[in-house]
Amino acid sequence: MATHFEMELDNLKSIIKKIGKLAEGQVNEAVKVLLQEPEAAEGKTIKKTENKIDKLDVKIDEICQSIFALQQPVASDLRFIMSAMQISNEIERIGDLSISIVKKAKYIKVKHDLFVKFDIDDIARQVELITEKTNKCFAMQDGKATGEIFVLNKDIRNNCEDAIHDIINEMKVNSKAVVSGTNLVIVLKHLERISEHCTNIAEYVYFTVNAKIIKHDKLDDILPEE
Repeated sequence: MATHFEMELDNLKSIIKKIGKLAEGQVNEAVKVLLQEPEAAEGKTIKKTENKIDKLDVKIDEICQSIFALQQPVASDLRFIMSAMQISNEIERIGDLSISIVKKAKYIKVKHDLFVKFDIDDIARQVELITEKTNKCFAMQDGKATGEIFVLNKDIRNNCEDAIHDIINEMKVNSKAVVSGTNLVIVLKHLERISEHCTNIAEYVYFTVNAKIIKHDKLDDILPEE
């Protein structure tokens, strides 16, 4: 029979998995609004989801504080609880960025063809993918998946930087694209930040599993040998 402490840890993991999926849904909806897909709901459900995440974030803090006060966790359990509090914050920021993307997307006009010209669709899909992979990484407590997430994050960062550079050049020669271009640059920065938050979560999972702090500028330390 599971102890109260074990049940608390299971409950904590379950709540983080839940807010992770909620945030993943926010990212997916933000991408639909950004790309102006027919099924996009104008971002209406994102704010409702944000309220759910906020409440669950408070619950996570309460559980962690209770465990620290009453259970005195050690070793892997301590690492997990420490990481859980940080992961919750990262997920909340992903939600905030998704809301901001929806707001900015309203000022990006399709007629300027910026999405097609600068492969915005591909970048957005990459961010959806890294969000999904990050949730799986946490759910499975798979430290090995961290390297894959780091590589994808690097690709997203490079693609965002290239697209931003090209959009700025486009605005210099096409004044009609300035408003759309400026807002698209902000959106790309947000997408890049979502990817970074996902990578931070992967770092915390790696720390929990391996008792080792790893920063994503040291890929060689965690990538599997070929």
